[in-house]
Amino acid sequence: MPFDSLKKFFRHTLQFLLQESISLTSPRVNRWFKWLAPGLLVKRWLFLSTAGVLLVGVGTAILLKLTPVFYTVQFVGAVLRFITTIIPSYMSGSIAVLAGLSFILWGQTRTLGAITDVLMPGNEEELVDVLITRRRLERGPKIVALGGGTGLSTLLRGLKHYSANITAIVTVADDGGSSGRLRREIGILPPGDIRNCIAALADEEKLLTELFQYRFRAGDGLTGHSFGNLFLTAMSEVTGDLERAIAASSKVLAIRGQVLPATLSDVRLWAELDDGRRIEGESNITEAKGKIVRIGCTPPDPPALPRALKAIKEADFIVIGPGSLYTSIIPNLLAPEIAAAIAQQNIPRIYVCNIMTEPGETQGFNVSDHIRAIDEACGQPLFDAVLVQKKQPSDRALERYAQAGADVVALDRDTVISSGRRIILANVMSENEQTGAVRHHPSRLARVLLRWYTRMEAFW
Repeated sequence: MPFDSLKKFFRHTLQFLLQESISLTSPRVNRWFKWLAPGLLVKRWLFLSTAGVLLVGVGTAILLKLTPVFYTVQFVGAVLRFITTIIPSYMSGSIAVLAGLSFILWGQTRTLGAITDVLMPGNEEELVDVLITRRRLERGPKIVALGGGTGLSTLLRGLKHYSANITAIVTVADDGGSSGRLRREIGILPPGDIRNCIAALADEEKLLTELFQYRFRAGDGLTGHSFGNLFLTAMSEVTGDLERAIAASSKVLAIRGQVLPATLSDVRLWAELDDGRRIEGESNITEAKGKIVRIGCTPPDPPALPRALKAIKEADFIVIGPGSLYTSIIPNLLAPEIAAAIAQQNIPRIYVCNIMTEPGETQGFNVSDHIRAIDEACGQPLFDAVLVQKKQPSDRALERYAQAGADVVALDRDTVISSGRRIILANVMSENEQTGAVRHHPSRLARVLLRWYTRMEAFW
């Protein structure tokens, strides 16, 4: 049996034994056994410290020329012989070994407990559980996700539970709301979508999202601004540019993965409509309420961020979407280097199609229309499969969206298959019972994507 196969066999065997011990032993003993889990990089140091204790003892004996040690050993031997006359050696030896192991485990547990109290005060999670989770996530696949808006942040909330090697490539074409004001007044690239992705990848997601999404309701110049946008703007001023600001913010907030702008160029979207109008500005495109026939940006062909290209070339899995087709997804692909890098990758690549159409962008669009728009914008196919919601929303939700001019993105199966794409049908929808709003469910979406990636990995 090859060494790698033997190593894998022992690892799986140990994992099975650890899982069995969880159901048969007490929680305290389970915590001890968890430290034996593969991949923690802890056992080797425990064994090394034990060897160190033995070496110190041997070295001390050599330095003392064994004189006091000799008599000590003789005395201990006499005591042991006396004990074995009372308790048989097979019992007394076993008791001594178990007692020694118990002292080692007890000492190590108390030591690690003291460290946990300092490093994680008030945290109910055990240090060993944190280590196990972190090691598992560090071994996760290298995932690149492209998009913007709420769709990308929704995806990231689910993916971060499967891998810490996530790169979110985010559009910087937003020119509305707080981001648009900061862009016009200070000249910073719009931080809104980047802010959402950083919050989604953070460990303390709920608190950080509430903080970053908080909008000031009073104050000259502050009204309408979100705290997260102002935070990134300040960090950009301190560090010198938005790329370094994002990196510094990500480090401070200890996010799982990294967030990168698609480009550092000050791009502005434009769209040509079927009625001949040319609309400039992302926020104006959706308000124009026309059918988009062509989309681009000024300046044309913006250079991609080198770190974004590096992440794509090193990726194991690429996910495009979900998000607004023309204002969140395609803007990332208007940097020709990004589209070319994705097309060259021989790895699983998937597009997550929206569940509902969007007024002002994709009225009447089927799944194949979304695929066609991306292919035309890039001039080449970028993905091998498309993920489509299987079950329709409730009648109440459909009625709500119909009032706004939206409908379900219908699956035209034959046309999609003729484009050379696989179809993955799955229930990844979340519906708000009160408002009827339809969104992708973070956990379900991530679970389906990782399951498909695992199956497809063997074919690449």
